[in-house]
Amino acid sequence: MDTIEFFLNKLADSKKIYSEISEKLGADCISDKDSLSGFLMNVAEPMKLMLYISDEDIVNETVNEAVDCFTLCAEKNNNIKTELKEDEFLNLIDEKSRMTGASKPRTLIHRDGDLHPTVHIWLIKRRDMGVFVLMQKRAHEKDINPDCYDVSAAGHVSQGDEFRKSAVRELQEELGLTIKGNKLELIGLRNHSLTTDNIKDNELCAVYLCRENVDIDKLQLNTSEVSEVVWAEIDEIISVMKHSSFPNCISVDELNMIKKSVF
Repeated sequence: MDTIEFFLNKLADSKKIYSEISEKLGADCISDKDSLSGFLMNVAEPMKLMLYISDEDIVNETVNEAVDCFTLCAEKNNNIKTELKEDEFLNLIDEKSRMTGASKPRTLIHRDGDLHPTVHIWLIKRRDMGVFVLMQKRAHEKDINPDCYDVSAAGHVSQGDEFRKSAVRELQEELGLTIKGNKLELIGLRNHSLTTDNIKDNELCAVYLCRENVDIDKLQLNTSEVSEVVWAEIDEIISVMKHSSFPNCISVDELNMIKKSVF
């Protein structure tokens, strides 16, 4: 049975949504719910339709009517099977490291290995000639690198968003820390890739420093993301990273970027 994947994007207008549906079905005649219904009711071969719906907290009437149309036609035409999944849509990055206007469900980006934007934010402080960074320990429930020490805060750049705004959001969501965007210092972009049995994660990461005074005892950790946080001196981290007994997913290159920016 053929499977066709549809991206029902709540940020798209009606023309774009039906144009993409028409292209995926290979039918030039689809421009509204009536023409979509007419096509689906005449499907004579088994077909599975996977509907990915973007997770923005807004109403898009065209997305709603398209979902209703797919669902109703599947109930009436036994050749059609539908499955719905709400997912975060991410922008794609082109070969020149530029954000494109195209977006795709996060699940499929990690399946297919598409290059996409992320942010890393390092909280830092100077003490006795040393540079300390805040590490978070990833929650046990995380799909990727559970129970490993990692960057202070990190996350994906959702569609329609930009790097700095996403960095501000991740600090708030993971650490409960409110920081203005102009307090974040961009120190560079770097590519990061990770392949497991289930995931091909191919990222273009914007790395930020935050030099604000932070009392970690007052942070409000999102326990579904972060189990604990701890300050550590950069050179000591690099030293212990040589030993397998230190569970981490930290980039030495990124720590060196921090040292270069601070000294």
